Amino acid sequence: RKNGEIRHLHVFRKEIFWSGKKQSQVIYEDISLRRQAEEKITTILGNLRKSIRTTIQVLGTASEARDPYTAGHQKRVADLARMIATEMGLPQDSIEAIRMAGAIHDIGKISIPSEILCKPTKLTDLEYSLVQAHTQYSYEIMKDVESPWPLANIVYQHHERINGSGYPQGLKGEDILIEARILAVADVVEAMASYRPYRPSLGVQSALTEIEDNAGILYDSKVVKTCLKLFRENRFKLE
Repeated sequence: RKNGEIRHLHVFRKEIFWSGKKQSQVIYEDISLRRQAEEKITTILGNLRKSIRTTIQVLGTASEARDPYTAGHQKRVADLARMIATEMGLPQDSIEAIRMAGAIHDIGKISIPSEILCKPTKLTDLEYSLVQAHTQYSYEIMKDVESPWPLANIVYQHHERINGSGYPQGLKGEDILIEARILAVADVVEAMASYRPYRPSLGVQSALTEIEDNAGILYDSKVVKTCLKLFRENRFKLE
């Protein structure tokens, strides 16, 4: 416009017959308001994503402060899960969801006594049931966090297993979110390869053997195949 205002137009052309002659009809549609609305939504989503990333970082730090033996565990799980998701060709939104869910997947452990988390001997049945409850605690913490991703459900399901033997819901197969299936494999590999107060590191090879032997039973076969490929081609290392 002459006043300097920019207007967005949708221009389309169609052929018509008028008085027996073929003519072109050009139609202009002003879509400025729609474009403004789209830009506003994009800005809002961008700000929301930034806010969520900050929240995730704070929650992850708080979680690991309660359990020094797993310091760095969530970050390493998030990194591996992101690589698996990327290699599998998942949409960028899913990859981002996996990365962020991985960074706080054990946030519920802040509700578990530190003497249980850091116990150097075998847990009693009661203590183990309390540790298992961290998935429920994680869900309760995350369920009201506004997010374009299903973060609460991803962290809630990361201990589910393909054959239904996992917890807390005993979900099977594709009833488990793909993001949670990826997180489950990354979590097992990192946990087995790392030191714990009740045992030394079992090593990466033992972890890879575990997921390979139980592919299609406990763990998603495609996820396992991708994870093995990343390690065996030296494209990922736990650091």
